[in-house]
Amino acid sequence: MHYGNVYDDEIVGKAYDRRLMGRFLRHVLPYRWLAVGALCLLPLSAAARLAQPLLLKVAIDEHIVTGRMEGLPAVAAGFLALILVESLVTFLEVLLLQYLGQRVMFDLRMELFAHIQRLPVSFFDRTPTGSLVTRLTSDVEVLGEMFAAGIITVVGDILFLAGIVGVMLWMNLKLSLVTFSVLPVLIWVAFTFRVRMRKAFREVRSRLANLNTFLAEGVGGMAIIQLFNRQAHERREFTRLNAAYRDANLPVITWDASLYALVETLSSVAVGLIVWYGGGEIVAGALTFGALVAFIQYIEKFFGPIRDLSAKYSIMQGAMAALERIYNLLDMEGESFPPPPAPHPVEEDGRRPAEGAVETIEFRDVWFAYREAEHVLRSFDLTIRRGEKVALVGETGGGKTTVTRLLSRFYDVTRGSIRFDGTDIRELPLNGLRRRIGVVLQEPYLFTGTIGFNITLGDPAAAERMEEAARLVGADRFIRLLPKGYDEEVRERGVNFSAGERQLISFARAVAFDPEILVLDEATSSVDSESERLIQEGLRALMAGRTSLVVAHRLSTIQDADRICVIHRGEKVEEGTHRELLAAGGVYARLHQLQFRDQENS
Repeated sequence: MHYGNVYDDEIVGKAYDRRLMGRFLRHVLPYRWLAVGALCLLPLSAAARLAQPLLLKVAIDEHIVTGRMEGLPAVAAGFLALILVESLVTFLEVLLLQYLGQRVMFDLRMELFAHIQRLPVSFFDRTPTGSLVTRLTSDVEVLGEMFAAGIITVVGDILFLAGIVGVMLWMNLKLSLVTFSVLPVLIWVAFTFRVRMRKAFREVRSRLANLNTFLAEGVGGMAIIQLFNRQAHERREFTRLNAAYRDANLPVITWDASLYALVETLSSVAVGLIVWYGGGEIVAGALTFGALVAFIQYIEKFFGPIRDLSAKYSIMQGAMAALERIYNLLDMEGESFPPPPAPHPVEEDGRRPAEGAVETIEFRDVWFAYREAEHVLRSFDLTIRRGEKVALVGETGGGKTTVTRLLSRFYDVTRGSIRFDGTDIRELPLNGLRRRIGVVLQEPYLFTGTIGFNITLGDPAAAERMEEAARLVGADRFIRLLPKGYDEEVRERGVNFSAGERQLISFARAVAFDPEILVLDEATSSVDSESERLIQEGLRALMAGRTSLVVAHRLSTIQDADRICVIHRGEKVEEGTHRELLAAGGVYARLHQLQFRDQENS
């Protein structure tokens, strides 16, 4: 369930960071020809728009006012041609920018997803899913909007505004200076609003991530919510987060509306100045009526891009906030794993790093803490030889699962080392290490797709062993009864299968990849007694010749283990066979007595 402000996302960053834009431009460089093409179209579009008021001036001064209608159709045709040219160029410009934005967004999403796959499990333990989904979807989407109506169009607007200023100064210097007297106020407004809108947008992106995180967890846990009648509580929590997102948008709307209104007001003031001063110039004979109309047209066109500045600020500021969050995620890569020890070709005992099958797995004085100074494992030593079945038992939270996570390098040891034939596993390629290990977890995870895909995960070599793997663990018993067999649909998280069936599929997956080392973490806890019996029969054949590390709560499932390691409060307190530990009368014997007494009482 959700509690308090546990989902409040961090809000960091400067009002503007050139380094962020510099990093982002490397994603644009592969498609720079698209950006160059769009930039080349900008002068054509600006020229077409700048020429329209001039043709209007000619039509009024040389034809309408003088009553000379000859040539007016040609001027009208020219005006229409300019409109068509502007429309065509604008279409091509938008097309190029949208295509550029889509290509960049595709690449950025691919980089983000690939990067997320390289991050350690510890990152996902502390990072809400909804926050990551927000970065991969809406944050990246904002960058696409920046291309469509932001970064390149701002260049076009600057070019167009400069052209308007030049033409107006050329037409009438005094009237232009009177008109542009409102510009200092406009510049002050724009710069004042920039910082405020930046802060507001950063808040919006953060609150959206919180909302997505809550929804992802709430929808995923809907069965528990309904089972315990927590709908009202969840509605209240959703109301809080939804209101926070709404309230975060209110300042954006306020600043946006204020900027638009102020620009509209300044535009009207500028038109009023033109009419006031220009009217006097017409009466004095220093200005034509056509020039006055052209000036009004130009000033309206001048304030058009500035009027849209609020929307473009919204897009650009939203994009900057999104870039902060995206690169904050990409910068997590340095935290993936601490630097491994310096590689050495020969170990202290003279052996070289292992090649081929691993003969021994050694945990040497391993210490580990999820949080600093709170050690889950203390001075843990264990040696597992090739082909052995070693079981880990102990109370819940004692550190058994942590041992398996360290072996797969989901986490790295705080002190000490884990070695394959004397070689520290931190010196081995991570993919190669995990390829050796097959893991079956207590809570199996199934992907949307088919049963066959969930067993093979799309691996051709695993596909060849799929049916044999399912037969070996007993999964083929229920798969054969399904209408589509291995092509039967698996819905989200495997909800259309029982817990035991999901676990059997997970077992078949581990077997299909033919691992050298098996790690079973409470793997039979979700299956019934009959399924467990069949699995145990299959596992005996599967474990032959393989190294196996089994975390078990049911002591009956590991009585045939070669050795049993008892972990108590993070320390190994006993080690031996089932018979030896029972005879010793220590922790294992007490656990065995308590467990079987409970079973007899039940």
